[in-house]
Amino acid sequence: MEITASLVKELRERSGAGMMECKKALSEHSGDIEAAMEALRKSGLAKADKKAGRVAAEGRVVLAQSGNKAALVEVNSETDFVAKDENFLAFAHAVAQTALDTGASHVDAIKAAPLGAMTVEEARAALIAKIGENVQVRRMVAINSANTVAGYVHGGRIGVLVEVKGGDAALAKGLAMHIAAMNPPYITGKDVPAEFIAKEKDIEMAKMSDKEKAKPAEILEKIISGKVAKIINEVTLTGQAYALDTDKSVDQVLKAAKAEVVSMHRLAVGEGIEKVVEDYAAEVAKAMQL
Repeated sequence: MEITASLVKELRERSGAGMMECKKALSEHSGDIEAAMEALRKSGLAKADKKAGRVAAEGRVVLAQSGNKAALVEVNSETDFVAKDENFLAFAHAVAQTALDTGASHVDAIKAAPLGAMTVEEARAALIAKIGENVQVRRMVAINSANTVAGYVHGGRIGVLVEVKGGDAALAKGLAMHIAAMNPPYITGKDVPAEFIAKEKDIEMAKMSDKEKAKPAEILEKIISGKVAKIINEVTLTGQAYALDTDKSVDQVLKAAKAEVVSMHRLAVGEGIEKVVEDYAAEVAKAMQL
């Protein structure tokens, strides 16, 4: 039987295996797609290893928390469809709980940690073989503090941990929700790098007209500093309008509660990953020429 491009494409979509794996399986089974599918399923963990290079830019951010100890983990998949699969979700939640229970501070420590009769890394490989997609435990953050710790996950795709000294649990939770929505890079103006401020000053100066630039140096500096101050407010948690009460700044809310934010962490699924959109038809046609 002729091994056509459409046949290879169908097997790839059904199995999740690589293009050349599908072509080889079909060739070895005379184009019988069911037999080829069974052979690919029998490849088990070997298939999992071959998927390790695929881009996994979807997935979930999962929170595990016990009092003032919390862990936030990003577990990635190739597609959002798999990110909603019960097997994937169970694995992601188990990984987050393992991070919390073991006190892990980085991803490599989680991977080596026990998860049932296997390690997390072995469980990950087994899951890949089962669901047919690459899965990665990509990032984690954790807080273990005597201060108030709040965790918040929005839609499974954005997660936040925030540590607050003073105030109460409701304030901390509100701040976590604000950070999820507004994504401030810095906590206060003191945390903003000097090079960032210098660059913004240069930009504001370049935007000025010749008439404005002709003003006395001290006035010019005051104008530019005012513009840059607004920018700093936009990129700092304390400078932003509080998402739960936009008539107040976060700084005002914190001062009223005699509280301060000690640390904050925000993870968003797939941020920083370049996701490749595959043209399956073109890829199949190219593979068939090999």
